[in-house]
Amino acid sequence: MKIIIIGGVAGGASAATRLRRQNENNEIIMFERGEYISFANCGLPYHIGETIKERDNLLVQTVKGMKDRFNIDVRTKNEVLKIIPSEKKLLVKDLNKNEIYEESYDKLLLSPGAEAFIPPIPGVHSKNIFSLRNMSDMDKIKGKVDSGIKKAVVIGAGFIGLEIAENLIERDIKVSIIEKANQVLAPVDFEIAAQVHEHIKEYNCELYLEDGVKEFIDIGDKTKAILESGKEIIADLIIMAIGVKPENKLALEAGLDIGVTGGIKVNHFLETSNPDIYAVGDAIEVKHLINNKEVLIPLAWPANRQGRIVADTILGIRKKEYKGSLGTSILKAFELTVSATGLNEKILNRNNIPYLVATVNRNDHASYYPGATPLTLKLIFSENGDIYGAQAIGYKGVDKRIDIISTAIKGNLKVWDLQEIEVAYAPPYNSAKDPVNIIGYVAENMINREVETFRY
Repeated sequence: MKIIIIGGVAGGASAATRLRRQNENNEIIMFERGEYISFANCGLPYHIGETIKERDNLLVQTVKGMKDRFNIDVRTKNEVLKIIPSEKKLLVKDLNKNEIYEESYDKLLLSPGAEAFIPPIPGVHSKNIFSLRNMSDMDKIKGKVDSGIKKAVVIGAGFIGLEIAENLIERDIKVSIIEKANQVLAPVDFEIAAQVHEHIKEYNCELYLEDGVKEFIDIGDKTKAILESGKEIIADLIIMAIGVKPENKLALEAGLDIGVTGGIKVNHFLETSNPDIYAVGDAIEVKHLINNKEVLIPLAWPANRQGRIVADTILGIRKKEYKGSLGTSILKAFELTVSATGLNEKILNRNNIPYLVATVNRNDHASYYPGATPLTLKLIFSENGDIYGAQAIGYKGVDKRIDIISTAIKGNLKVWDLQEIEVAYAPPYNSAKDPVNIIGYVAENMINREVETFRY
């Protein structure tokens, strides 16, 4: 069997290696229009900030490594131009030779990822404006930073925007962040984001909320950003980090079904509307694990998990369902850590789903042991004890608490079951009653009407 994979990062690479481990005889070809495969996408901002000093440390796997270890034919700088499902073939352009050729397939896996969303703002194609999605983008931005620039503007205050802003500040660059919404970090609710707002100011970083860019104008070797509020900011570097959108062009032109979110539509087995074509990763639409709504969740864990599952389906070994995504995420925001899983209040309100909220403020470990730091944990749940989501912010121990609650949701635990989770305890690491246990107590008390709560 001849299997072709379009896209060599995360989901595509995971599928390729699983396909080979399960069968040594199939022909596997991977097309990647960029120069690199299987690079650490999430690590790109940290090389710009020089926290990750060695560029090659971001290369999880190389073309040579894929060939030598897995006997996979990896063709970088080869762009698939068209899928012809009726003939089960592709039109491919070799960007090195500037030649177009055909390639046939028995099974095809789409893992093209997502592309940066660039709005049609006048002047947006200035030489000083960049987005960050791959190694080439990173090299260009880092080259600009290394030249000794002093001022940067980041458009968008999501995960990528805040990570880039932090790393630019690490390089002694003055940064302004522009965000159209009334808060940073859409996955969390306002009271969690508000702590980030205050923290950002400690780093002499300007944050403009509920404002957008109206126009960019080049002035010599710099670019002026004119905001909708009338504010004007002149910078050496501008990063567009508004968000991403699924790369669905190939699928759309091939006649594959596209979902309501714009992602490639797949079933629970990651099969598209064509029986010989599959899709994974940031390009697909998935079901949210809690409310079963169609969503886009462009994160690394889902993509890698989907890659492994789909490989077994393609080979006919077993059909294992991808049950949906929670969107569990985490961010280092300067010295703070922010994390979330499941649904937030904004989404629940939008879908008219009633809910309760419990919030506890604890320390990350026993307060009498030196170095304890504050941690806020928020739990969102139903009257019958179903866990809808959780958010946390603090300096230490945030990841542990959200991971516990994410696991509890996957295990169909109720809020009162959080009281029963037996976590490791010693004063340097925890309290005898973990914040997860405490929030379980609070949630049960609220459901039983044993306490009255007030929110504003």
